Amino acid sequence: MDSYVIQVNGHGDHAPVLDIHLKNTGNTISPGKVKGRKPRWAVRASEMSKKTFNPIRAIVDSMKVEPNPKKAMISLSLGDPTVFGNLPTNDEVTRAVKEVLDSGQYNGYAPSVGYQSCREAVAAYYNCPEAPLKAQDVILTSGCSQAIELALAVLANPGQNILVPRPGFSLYKTLALSLGIEVKLYNLLPEKAWEIDLEHLESLVDEKTACLIVNNPSNPCGSVFSKSHLQEILAVASRQCVPILADEIYGDMVFADCKYEPIATLSTNVPVLSCGGLAKRWLVPGWRMGWILIHDRRDIFGNEIRDGLLRLSQRILGPCTIVQGALERILHRTPPEFYHNTLSILKSNADLCYAALSAIPGLQPVRPAGAMYLMVEIEMEHFPEFENDVEFTERLISEQSVFCLPATCFEYPNFFRVVTTVPEEMILEACSRIQEFCEMHYQGAEGAQDLECDK
Repeated sequence: MDSYVIQVNGHGDHAPVLDIHLKNTGNTISPGKVKGRKPRWAVRASEMSKKTFNPIRAIVDSMKVEPNPKKAMISLSLGDPTVFGNLPTNDEVTRAVKEVLDSGQYNGYAPSVGYQSCREAVAAYYNCPEAPLKAQDVILTSGCSQAIELALAVLANPGQNILVPRPGFSLYKTLALSLGIEVKLYNLLPEKAWEIDLEHLESLVDEKTACLIVNNPSNPCGSVFSKSHLQEILAVASRQCVPILADEIYGDMVFADCKYEPIATLSTNVPVLSCGGLAKRWLVPGWRMGWILIHDRRDIFGNEIRDGLLRLSQRILGPCTIVQGALERILHRTPPEFYHNTLSILKSNADLCYAALSAIPGLQPVRPAGAMYLMVEIEMEHFPEFENDVEFTERLISEQSVFCLPATCFEYPNFFRVVTTVPEEMILEACSRIQEFCEMHYQGAEGAQDLECDK
């Protein structure tokens, strides 16, 4: 006869674990033989992994095209400001990390939501009378992308839907679909500097709508919403009782003639989860330091959303402790001229690029007001040999070795996105090549008609 011995093991911060041992009292059990079951291999990828889909990777990886070997490749596709070395972070930022590393005090586990002192530092940095913050309102995350993932996961259940900008950052859809959440795309208006089509936005809301994502300043548009437009967005959210997930990773990265308004500072009743981080403004995307700021002055989220974020954060036990340890110094020691110099370079590049592309027949760039991107419309009727923006950008690579992302990646066909963080001489060279490419393939109204007739 067989009996079981159950032993409870556990110590320190770890939960008890039940160990169950079979105690053989005479009968022999042959390992591997289970009555009624024929062993066989059946290892399959999970449904969640099958639902995880990155539109950028899917489109870019399918672009089987080689650059022109006679021209050096110029990539205007990757939103990483560190690639070319022309936008280094500030010395104070790197010094802060070196000091923490040398101290040896931040090599262990931190609380999953981040060290209390670091949460206090972020709260103090963003606190203002219009949107007060305390340490308990801050969740530290592994980059802004994890902040967005946690915010989505805590607000929406499988079968619910979220409202996402079009054009918009592809990660929203990637994360939502993997979680079984439906995506509804609301339109941005290029003729209005990419403001939201508010009527279209409100028409999409139904009883299953879990949240509205507002990305300001915008990737991929480089747009910055005015105070009045943000108030209009909040009015829609208030009428429909829909919370806002604010992707504000490019917060404060706006050009001099513009003002950035965190949406939570304008909200009187709409609860907001604001996602941000060090990646863009401090030019260290690889350091993976992000945060969620919980703005809930009417206690609509209550303890439930806070507790949910705490539980979700425990899945990976928080972001890098070394960067956490440096966070207060990074936030408070980085000199203002560093931010000013970065923005001066980005604005200069954006102005150069906008002016150069505006002069090219068949292209219509939309002037950016911040971030590190601009969007360019392709007047496809003047390039009839190309089916769409993907074919246009493929040929641009093969003929001119200039790589811009087709805006199909952002659910917005017949545009392409330009990254403005590259050195000035590269921007000018790239624009010169784009002009040569367009002049080669541009067809006026009559030429385009003739080409259509020949097909």
